[in-house]
Amino acid sequence: MHTGRRLSVALGSAAVAVALTISGCADNPQPLPGATTATAPPAASPGPPPPNAVAGEQIPPGQVSAAVGRIDQLADDLMASSHIPGMAVAVVHDGKVVYRKGFGVRNVDTGQKVDPDTVFQLASVSKSIAATTVAHEVGKGLVTWDTPVHQLMPQFELSDPYVTDHVTVGDLFAHRSGLPEHAGDLLEDLGDDRQQIQARLKLLPLAPFRDSYAYTNFGLTAAAQGVADAAGTDWATLSQQALYGPLGMSSTSSRFADFEARPDRAAGHVLVDGRYQVSDPPRQPDAQSPAGGVSSSVDDLAKWMNMVLANGTADGKTIVPAQDLLPAISPQAVSSPPTTPDARAGFYGYGFNVGNSAAGRVVLSHSGAFDLGAGTAFTLIPSANVGIVTLTNAAPIGVPETLDAEFADLVQFGAVKQDWGALYKKAFAAMNEPTGSLAGKTPPKNPAPAGPLADYAGTYANDYYGPATVTVANDTLSLTLGPKNMTFPLTHWSGGTFVFTPPGENGFGQISAATFHGNDLRLEFYDKDHLGTFTRG
Repeated sequence: MHTGRRLSVALGSAAVAVALTISGCADNPQPLPGATTATAPPAASPGPPPPNAVAGEQIPPGQVSAAVGRIDQLADDLMASSHIPGMAVAVVHDGKVVYRKGFGVRNVDTGQKVDPDTVFQLASVSKSIAATTVAHEVGKGLVTWDTPVHQLMPQFELSDPYVTDHVTVGDLFAHRSGLPEHAGDLLEDLGDDRQQIQARLKLLPLAPFRDSYAYTNFGLTAAAQGVADAAGTDWATLSQQALYGPLGMSSTSSRFADFEARPDRAAGHVLVDGRYQVSDPPRQPDAQSPAGGVSSSVDDLAKWMNMVLANGTADGKTIVPAQDLLPAISPQAVSSPPTTPDARAGFYGYGFNVGNSAAGRVVLSHSGAFDLGAGTAFTLIPSANVGIVTLTNAAPIGVPETLDAEFADLVQFGAVKQDWGALYKKAFAAMNEPTGSLAGKTPPKNPAPAGPLADYAGTYANDYYGPATVTVANDTLSLTLGPKNMTFPLTHWSGGTFVFTPPGENGFGQISAATFHGNDLRLEFYDKDHLGTFTRG
């Protein structure tokens, strides 16, 4: 995302993992009225815990309840300072839902209030949900985490035949296939569907297989689709049958149409001239549904968090076998290598961030972000049996991460230790800055003249993105891209360089140079993997 794309990289890879941690609790909170509960994890064996399970910071009785008691004020303060339209929060502890509440409105035009059952788009939090679904299928014996995707989906192909034959479901869920960061996302923005995008992944260069980490929505999606193909159904149906139905997640779906049909749904919002407006059109993520297309409420996600914290069980029933869930929530790739000797590393499991808190506890987390109006985050601490989820309906600026971090500090230490709001504001502002050689620049006062516009017209071929068509009308150049024939004006900059605004989630707020040189047209925004040159025949 400009925001959507780059935030999902940073947060998904735990580069901003400083806040998403909580530590152990000694309280025994009571469930809220009507709340469902999960089975507690198996009791620890007699005797002291092994050294690698000992926390460095213990939590006294009552501290978790005190932290929960602070959420209202923390959330109110964030709503007031950020001016985002709406937010919902839920907290679970020891198998019980101990907090559930909505704040603000789900749509600035209607003024309808957010409640705990309001459905939000989850963006990349969907990856952790997807991993749980796959773990269910592993438990059934349908696949393993080590099953090659090519075996499940013979049409799946990457540029290296060895990688094509050997890359597994787990490799793609751990972002260690070698595919470049956010492979396929720009094709989605241009209107390509999942099948079209997956067919072109073979044209992308690969980094070292299983020796590199790059966050890829469509790599993970390919693995999930392979599992659904093996089950003889589509991904949305498999998710419903394996997870949403058994957990009673009645407001959750992996289909955008279901989200749009919910009467109690949070519309996405973007900030325009200092005011939040409903996104039009909304973000439609069906092409990458396993990686970013789930919609849900905090009430439903509380059920899922309790199940994960209870080692895959709910209400005394096994939803996901513990031994098949464990690989997903264990380190599989180094996602955020330390840059100094005293820094903690960040890891990625299968669809989960896995790290260590300052209190010395394993932390499971993920964030999600759509530039077109979603910012989400959850954090789980298995040893403490605590989880928090925060969903918002605004373009991401770090609000969910800030609330989760503040709550984490209160749980661990009894006080907020950092100015998380300022830290996240700075981090997200940097991620939201436009990129490219012309970003932040003003057009030259005395530009070199362009050539005759008719000389630029024609169809320019590109194997990865498809053709780019340049036309002239009313002394203006226009660029047409993608299967939906999206058309953009080309504004002269200088000489053979023009500028345009790219479409979609990743192009939001961006500016791209379009440079003509003979029969070549280089579109800078699409040239990240050196595939952005289009050639006229």
